[in-house]
Amino acid sequence: MKRALWLSIHLILTSCAAAGTVSPYTPQHGDIVFQSLPHMPVIDAIEGSTHSPYSHCGIVVKQDNVWHVLEAIGPVRLTRLERWVSQGRQEEFAVCRLKPAFQPKIDAMIAAAEKFIGLPYDIQYELDDEKIYCSELIYKGFLKASGERMGKTVKLGDLDWRPHEKVIRAIAGDPLPLDREMITPRDLAKAEQLEAVLPLEKHLITTR
Repeated sequence: MKRALWLSIHLILTSCAAAGTVSPYTPQHGDIVFQSLPHMPVIDAIEGSTHSPYSHCGIVVKQDNVWHVLEAIGPVRLTRLERWVSQGRQEEFAVCRLKPAFQPKIDAMIAAAEKFIGLPYDIQYELDDEKIYCSELIYKGFLKASGERMGKTVKLGDLDWRPHEKVIRAIAGDPLPLDREMITPRDLAKAEQLEAVLPLEKHLITTR
C-alpha cells in the first residue's frame, strides 16, 4: 500500500517536473522563430558548417486572426504556426523578437518579405532575388523595410565547410564558391536588432 502510494506521488511529481520544462509561448506579430529540421545531408551540412542547431527560420505573422509562419521552404509561403512547429525535430523551436526600438519596422518588414511569396527555394544560397532561402527572406525583408542589415553576412569559405565538402560540392559544383556571401540562421539569430525570448526547446503555444 505504502509502495503504491509512493509510486503514485513519484509519477505525479515527475509529470509536473516534465510539464515545467515546457515554456509557454504567446506569439507576437513579427517574431523570428528558429528550428532544427529533420536530419538529412543538406540539413546536417547547414548545422554542422555553422556550428548551430538552427537550420530553418521564419517570421510569425497573424493573418485573418490565425497565426502563421512566413517561411522559405520549397516555395516561399505562409504556414500555420502549429504545422510549422510540427515539421521541426522533436517539435522544438526558439524565438527571437525585435528589440523595442525596431518594432515599428515589423509591418514593413513583413510586407517586404511577403512580396517573395511563391518564389522557389534557393539551394545555392545566393543573395539574389530569383530564388530565396529561409534566413535570406528575413534578412531582405528587414533590409528593404529599414535600410539596415539584420545580422552579419559570411562567406562560404568562412564556415566549417570541409567536413561537409561532399554534400556542398554536390549542390554548388566545382570549383566551390568559397567567396559566396550568405546570411545563415545562426548569424541572423545573433543580430543586434534581436533579443532572445525562448531557447530551443518544446513550447506550449498560447493564442490570443
